[in-house]
Amino acid sequence: MTGDVELVEVTRGGRVESVHRGRAVICDGSGAVIEAWGDPDAVIFPRSACKMMQALPLLETGAGRDLTDRHLAFVCASHRGQTRHTELAAQWLSDLGLGESDLRCGVHLPYHVPSAHALIHAGEAPCQLHNNCSGKHCGFLMLGQHLGAGPDYIDPDHAVQRAVRAAFEEVCEEESPGYGIDGCSAPNFAIRLSAFAAAAGRFARAREDASAARTRAMARLVSAMRAHPELVAGDGGACTDLMRATGGKAAVKTGAEAVYLAILPELDRSIAVKISDGTTRAAEAVIAALLVRLGVLAAADPVARRLTEGPIRNVSGLTVGSLSVTLG
Repeated sequence: MTGDVELVEVTRGGRVESVHRGRAVICDGSGAVIEAWGDPDAVIFPRSACKMMQALPLLETGAGRDLTDRHLAFVCASHRGQTRHTELAAQWLSDLGLGESDLRCGVHLPYHVPSAHALIHAGEAPCQLHNNCSGKHCGFLMLGQHLGAGPDYIDPDHAVQRAVRAAFEEVCEEESPGYGIDGCSAPNFAIRLSAFAAAAGRFARAREDASAARTRAMARLVSAMRAHPELVAGDGGACTDLMRATGGKAAVKTGAEAVYLAILPELDRSIAVKISDGTTRAAEAVIAALLVRLGVLAAADPVARRLTEGPIRNVSGLTVGSLSVTLG
């Protein structure tokens, strides 16, 4: 793609085997671009990296006024389908007088391999509670009830999605040029990478004692993610591992097709990454490297080294290659 730069090299046998290109942006809390690699104004689909923005109407309308921080972390999650996730989703739906069949996110096996194996060994089928977006969809259902809207909350013209789009465009401070349908069937609104990073910068600057309801909502969502990283992804998930490795200094969120976002309140900074070929390992490498660059993640930390260097192992467990973040 025009405007891409080389960000990650993959080496095998002492030779560069693959190169991942893309874009990355660092913004401050005002939304100003501090540093950029590649064209920061490329339009992307943020995918699940924007879940904290999609959750804003849940708090701003008062629909989620009684939710705990666990719920708010979960509504921002791309979870791995562990028991802690499915039980929270099931209880939330029950509290709404709803059930699993009211979700519209679809079914897939848990991303957490031991959880998937446990289902298979028990002869049980996965359900929508295992969907990595079930937390977001519980939030959509709660908002829909509050708005008195119908059950088809994933329709782009539904009151829930109109509220989501309005909040998303307002925090990004620009109109989306359109939408695509996400893996969970909800609309995902396109935006420039720099505007997406700028919105995350505003989340970084937000404080829970602010006078504006939106600012308080932004701060609370970030705080919930940092307090409950185990709900945002789960065991073995890069988002959870990175938040733990930074000691809670960053709220980190992945999106499909190699999008990554980090919100760093203490530094008044945000990071947005998009790898053009959609390879998740490259996006994880770049977000980890930039967290190291900003001083919130130690370069020697095992999580940082695993994500930025590898090693790459084959099916026999032999080390056969490595990664290198070039930020070219």
